[in-house]
Amino acid sequence: MEAVPNMNENILSNLYTAIVSLDHELRICFINQPAESLLEISATKSLGQPLAELVCGFGAYVWVFYDAIQSGQPYTQRMAELTLASGSTTTVDFTISPVREDEWPRLLLEIHPLDRYLRIDRDAALQANQKISLQMVRGLAHEIKNPLGGIRGSAELLAKELPSEELLEYTQVIIEETDRLARLVDRMLGPRHNLNPKMTNIHELLERVGKLVLFENSQVDITKDYDPSIPELSIDSELMYQAILNLARNAIQSMENVASPALRFSTRIERQFTINGTRYRNVLRIEIADNGCGIPDDLKQNLFYPMISGRPDGTGLGLPLVNTVVHQHRGIVEFDSEPGNTTFRVYIPLEQYHE
Repeated sequence: MEAVPNMNENILSNLYTAIVSLDHELRICFINQPAESLLEISATKSLGQPLAELVCGFGAYVWVFYDAIQSGQPYTQRMAELTLASGSTTTVDFTISPVREDEWPRLLLEIHPLDRYLRIDRDAALQANQKISLQMVRGLAHEIKNPLGGIRGSAELLAKELPSEELLEYTQVIIEETDRLARLVDRMLGPRHNLNPKMTNIHELLERVGKLVLFENSQVDITKDYDPSIPELSIDSELMYQAILNLARNAIQSMENVASPALRFSTRIERQFTINGTRYRNVLRIEIADNGCGIPDDLKQNLFYPMISGRPDGTGLGLPLVNTVVHQHRGIVEFDSEPGNTTFRVYIPLEQYHE
């Protein structure tokens, strides 16, 4: 590895900040491990290669890099979007600092990833909005359930006074429809009882979901990519089962018109992950992916609110229940969606404490 002029390479290698050193032709002459991870490129394959060819997005700033070399002035770019080798995108701030201690000037590139902080801000705003929405729904549900109880009671009293058996059919319809509305209101409120946590193998739970999904739709191809090192975790297994089942069923419904429907379950461990402003040492990530029609753009921002559904016959209560259950477990739900590729990610802290 070529040394950086007048800089202690060991210091740069041990920094948590992503650091890349470029020569006067913008070829990489040094890259530390955080930069390798962030940019998804290895030092062995990237040294001597033009940065703009390895990471799509930097090409738009080539003129800025050369201007910094010519002027000797540093430059900072905010909110730059980079496309990585995997095809994923990341948002970063970066600073270019010229280093003029050699015949040829060099550039020191410091890169600060923003996706994590943007996600934390977005998640915090989403949780705040959902709390307000849930309070409104609960207030509305309370106002609905009170008269429903009166309607049902009146129908029962009326049924006792009716002289004809044929007329009882009408009161029975009133009672049944009142009960149906009451159940709908209860579903709007979501699970309100305290959690009943017990040590659970998340893969056994996913297997239960997979078996039921196959029973309901034998045409779907389910693939599994589990991390066997994941330990048991303390969760309310029945509530979590229902939440994951809701996600799987939504995925199946989105693939109704797909010739070869495919569903994928995967699990991984995320290290030093922040949820709702709290940083956890180890977090379980559950992914449920499908190749269905995707989520319409106009629904994405409000997907977890009650009564929001992309299907004409949908109640819009499945995903709010998922969000409520995961939130009760101190977790969060995220998703990416485009036609042919939708992935929901559930993050649950593994430890019972946080830093």
